[in-house]
Amino acid sequence: MADKAKTQAVIPAATPTLTPTLTPVVDRRVVAELVARAQADGMAISGEGGLMQQLTKIVLESSLQGEMDAHLGYDKHDPAGRDGGNSRNGSRAKTVLTEAGPVEITVPRDRDGSFEPRIVRKRQRRLGGIDGIVLSLSAKGLTTGEVSAHLAEVYGATVSKDTISTITDRVLDGMAEWQSRPLDRVYPVIFIDCIHVKIREGNVTNRPVYLALGVTVNGARDILGLWAGEHGDGEGAKYWLRVLSEIKNRGVADVLMVVCDGLKGLPDAVNTVWDKTIVQTCVVHLLRNSFRYASRADWAAVAKDLKPVYTAPSEQAALDRFAEFGEKWEAKYPAIIRLWENAWAEFVPFLQFDVEIRKIICTTNAIESINSRLRRAVNARGHFPTEQAALKCLYLALMGLDPTGKGRGRWTMRWKAALNAFDLAFDGRLSTGRN
Repeated sequence: MADKAKTQAVIPAATPTLTPTLTPVVDRRVVAELVARAQADGMAISGEGGLMQQLTKIVLESSLQGEMDAHLGYDKHDPAGRDGGNSRNGSRAKTVLTEAGPVEITVPRDRDGSFEPRIVRKRQRRLGGIDGIVLSLSAKGLTTGEVSAHLAEVYGATVSKDTISTITDRVLDGMAEWQSRPLDRVYPVIFIDCIHVKIREGNVTNRPVYLALGVTVNGARDILGLWAGEHGDGEGAKYWLRVLSEIKNRGVADVLMVVCDGLKGLPDAVNTVWDKTIVQTCVVHLLRNSFRYASRADWAAVAKDLKPVYTAPSEQAALDRFAEFGEKWEAKYPAIIRLWENAWAEFVPFLQFDVEIRKIICTTNAIESINSRLRRAVNARGHFPTEQAALKCLYLALMGLDPTGKGRGRWTMRWKAALNAFDLAFDGRLSTGRN
């Protein structure tokens, strides 16, 4: 009772009359007066029992009363409502989780049960702001347990892991819409890479999830979609034909280059879908794969001797430098020689272009930075119950990338010189995408 009296002393009696019809402009003097009175009486601004909770309670209850007035057609205690059919029938208590913490409110009821409140719907236990917080935390890679602990610590409310999963499941419709959205007509480059996730369907298996990142004709990043693959080396030309046909059917008429990491069957599928597209293997991945076959003590020497190969001014020069590399290392590391020979057809395309294009397409670093964020989100969870749960986690992480857009300008500027070189090297095909 003392707390109730204290609250009533802090909040002016006139305040409730301001809240049923909120206006776009809040009277700062009223707010300042409320804060000053609360501080003078020792009431906290936030936290349990604080001013924010009390104001939230007043606003919600006043709004609910206003909704009931509109539903019945007359105000509370208005004689016009006597013998008019439906009428008020008391209220019920309900606790809702808000950004100010748990707030207990009274919800008015009508006699025939036809009242359907909108600001706090029937069976609703959370206001929309909390759902946004859950989605934001999930997008940053927090697990359901970590989100639950955060809400308990900051808002003093218990939200189960199942409830958090239910909230995040709401993004599935948005994910499906994002995955099927129309794309640009022309992309100078599409990078394709994969990360592996553990999915617990029967036995826990490692499954690849492929990410396609397109660079637009203006140099902006455009993540085209996510595609789950099969366990092991199940993907081939048929799988990639399906993925690339989906991208084409979303409006992509031409791609100048596709950069990937030696994905089986991808080159054949690319040339089936876009017959003029060049497939380029990622040189950095080729180097990393080379080190797998070499002793760590020889890594520096192997890297030094391979550099003249991938920096050669022409394909013939690269062949000559590779022959020199083979003379030195084939006896010790024949697997490295076979690796480069098998990848040669997809390695050499970028050698025909100038340095601006080479710097951009010889590596999938453009997509690796995104994958590192995705891996953090995946590693935080360990494994997933289903493929859909894994894709939902990755989608949320993608939606949380660079929300302020601060990195977009730097990315776009890095691509300006390369885009001009692309337009010249590919006979104006890039210009058609700007029309």
